[in-house]
Amino acid sequence: MKIAVGCDHAGFPLKETVVEKIKEMGHEVLDCGTNSTQRVDYPDYAFKAAALVAQGQADRAVLICGSGIGMCISANKIKGIRASVCHDAYSAAQGVQHDNLNVLCLGARVIGPSTAQNVLEQFLNASFLAGTRHEERLEKVLQAEKQNFK
Repeated sequence: MKIAVGCDHAGFPLKETVVEKIKEMGHEVLDCGTNSTQRVDYPDYAFKAAALVAQGQADRAVLICGSGIGMCISANKIKGIRASVCHDAYSAAQGVQHDNLNVLCLGARVIGPSTAQNVLEQFLNASFLAGTRHEERLEKVLQAEKQNFK
């Protein structure tokens, strides 16, 4: 799979661990920045990585900021993106299996490298349970997105 990775300055310290794990698992990394701890605005990097997923240039994305929340909110503004903050392995796997999660958001100030690797592994190894009740539920979400509820 092609995995887009984006982070802000707070997420940068965890980014190297995430990138190494993705490569170790045999996936390709599309690095969307940032590349230092110099202050930047998280939406810029969330939009860049999420757009790659939405456009089909990446299969999934991983976004990292201090809490994961800012990245998650930003990514979910892109049509076709289903992003969630996950700081445990169960949520990461279940999010893909039940909700077809395509963007994992991590908080570098919330979890450490070892937990991040475990969560990432579950996210990347999980598959959506197509043909189940989860597909029907996801279809309702996709219909709402098409209708642009206000």
